[in-house]
Amino acid sequence: MTSKERVLTALRHEPPDKVPYYMAFLVPEHEKLVDYFGDPDYYDKLGCDMTITAVTRVSWGVRDADGYHTDEFGLRWNRKIDPDIGIPEGTLSQENFDSYPWPDPKASGRFDQLDAALKKNPDKFNIMSLTFSLFERSWGLVGLANFLMGMIEDRPFIEAVLDRVLEFNLAVVDEGVKHCPDIDGIYFGDDFGCQRGVTVGAPRWREILKPRLARQYARAHKYGKPVFIHSCGKVEELFEDFIEIGVNCFNPFQPEVMDIYETKKMYRNRLAFYGGISLQSLLPFGTPQQVKDEVANIVKKIGGEGGFIAAPSHTVTGDVPAENIVAMLDVLQNQ
Repeated sequence: MTSKERVLTALRHEPPDKVPYYMAFLVPEHEKLVDYFGDPDYYDKLGCDMTITAVTRVSWGVRDADGYHTDEFGLRWNRKIDPDIGIPEGTLSQENFDSYPWPDPKASGRFDQLDAALKKNPDKFNIMSLTFSLFERSWGLVGLANFLMGMIEDRPFIEAVLDRVLEFNLAVVDEGVKHCPDIDGIYFGDDFGCQRGVTVGAPRWREILKPRLARQYARAHKYGKPVFIHSCGKVEELFEDFIEIGVNCFNPFQPEVMDIYETKKMYRNRLAFYGGISLQSLLPFGTPQQVKDEVANIVKKIGGEGGFIAAPSHTVTGDVPAENIVAMLDVLQNQ
């Protein structure tokens, strides 16, 4: 099988020739691996079955002289401590909502990297990604505390923000498929949870966010593209909702907040999972042999029947020993 065929088979909940896998690294880990392998192009040799290309412009790893970065939404990110993502400092309010300079879905160059990925990796499963797609983008723009309070005290404003962001996202999906019709899937990033549950509570999520997310995912399905979503945290109480509104594959499948083995059994043939390899405990703190043993167990017990893409449970952080990445790869590459 090609990588594309392998992922498509897994998404159909059928047994692939081997479990597909993917991984990505934050700047400190990437630099560590460049040094470890002695090769700045090491990533192209890992054998990942997917590419994921962001088309909304948050420039990862870029730090302005003052430690801030302003993205295309006019949102300032404080990167004095964290050079990868940073802390968003809300810039949108009721006072400036009507005059706020929203970004252009048709902005020149938005899909250049996606087009390049398709040309470079025609046999891989190529995904267009909208990072911080709806909930995260909206609370980032107005500030988390303001957003959460507004859901209770000023719901019309919060819904106006969500609808404006949704309008942008739908237009990006339209333009992305128009420019790159051969993409294989669309990925929406949104953290709905924390370690203990759904951040805004499941009832409020269903009332305010679910109908808008349904429209977002339906736009991807309009073009025949499977929907991948990312949500950190303990959000399994939303899995039935995800299935109802068209999610095909859930990431990151964190073993610290859910039993990945039982969850996979429970949603067999209805929801695929991608992730599952612990980034909170196993990869940073395990020995290489422990990593090999657990990854092999995951591949055997979860991936064999399809419905699973193996990956670390998030983009890999700089505290993971290079030897543990090599141990994980040894299992995934030699199935």
